[in-house]
Amino acid sequence: MSAAAQAGGSLADGAAKRRVLLASLVGTTIEFFDFYIYATAAVLVFPHLFFPPGDPATATLQSFATFALAFIARPFGSALFGHFGDRVGRKATLVAALLTMGISTVVIGLLPTYAQVGLAAPVLLALCRLGQGVGLGGEWGGAVLLATENAPPGKRAWYGMFPQLGAPIGFLLSTGVFLALTHWMGDAAFLAWGWRIPFLASAVLVMVGLWVRLSITETPDFQRAIERDERVRLPMVAVVREHPFALLSGTLALVATFVLFYLMTVFALSWGTSKLGYSREHFLLLQMLGVLFFALTIPLSALYADRFGRRNAMIAATVLIIAFGFLFAPLLESGSDWGVLAFLALGLGAMGLTYGPCGTILAEMFPTAVRYTGASLAFNLAGILGASPAPYIATRLGERFGLASVGWYLAAMAVLTLLALLMVRREPRTG
Repeated sequence: MSAAAQAGGSLADGAAKRRVLLASLVGTTIEFFDFYIYATAAVLVFPHLFFPPGDPATATLQSFATFALAFIARPFGSALFGHFGDRVGRKATLVAALLTMGISTVVIGLLPTYAQVGLAAPVLLALCRLGQGVGLGGEWGGAVLLATENAPPGKRAWYGMFPQLGAPIGFLLSTGVFLALTHWMGDAAFLAWGWRIPFLASAVLVMVGLWVRLSITETPDFQRAIERDERVRLPMVAVVREHPFALLSGTLALVATFVLFYLMTVFALSWGTSKLGYSREHFLLLQMLGVLFFALTIPLSALYADRFGRRNAMIAATVLIIAFGFLFAPLLESGSDWGVLAFLALGLGAMGLTYGPCGTILAEMFPTAVRYTGASLAFNLAGILGASPAPYIATRLGERFGLASVGWYLAAMAVLTLLALLMVRREPRTG
């Protein structure tokens, strides 16, 4: 082959890799944008519009209960989309997951309120939230595999980091939209119709994501699995029967990741606006600044993970989370913007350190034939144990025992994660 032909092939291969990374990043950005606009609305909007009037604290807890429904639905999404992802392919399954999430989100923007239809309002909201959960249950695992199964040697964590970047980018976009709406609209207009704009606008983002994902090809690892006839008939059954230790350890290894993130976003926003006297706009702005540290530490953790090992990177991040648990209350209750910003920067920075390599470490626990199902299921079971109860438990603990107990709760969950990571098989550093 001539030098020119080799150069042309290298350029084409490089362009294909960039499309893959863009597809994994764009899709998860859209998915997390949809997910976070619900999380923000669960604090700012839904308690006022979708539940019976009365005690505000009770309405907030009911709203958090619908927030938790998505995490209960996510393992079902893992099983459903994981089955087709391991049987049919990563690309087609990712398109279907994106559509499921997107349609559910747009419909939320069209729902009637409690004042209009009574108890049907929270029921419809819960059904849409379940749809979001099913879609995200299939999205994350496929996006991580799309990246890691196309990674060159020695860069698997770096490639696996790109879909993880969708979390801070999606958060910045969703928070930015709510900031703009609360800044330019009065409370009455915002509650009447302004809150619907982010949900309806997600339709445009979904179309962009579909266009990008339809332009990519299947991953090399899955193509080899087809050629070697390695696909299994029921991936879910194979995961539970043949890889129970990987499923259990992978689930527990991510519990602290989920607890930390939803304490730093949903719970912190609720506590800051209801207990500490911050306005919505003020606290959302502080959160946006904190999320910049989340975005910065994700690539840093991926570089560290490729050099020293994914397991070692996760262990180091988990130790930092334990330490942060004891700083939780002093920083958040400091009474100053700088103290709250330090709270958000440290907490979300630690979140990035654990979130960067977590997708790659889960993908490496399962063989190609059941990797979509196994990695997705472990990730989303961790969501049930960690994220779904976190805002509710933290609110009850904070109300009854004070904010320090929330930090102890975080530290305890991080200890559980640390024990699980110590049981995970050490992977080669160059893989």
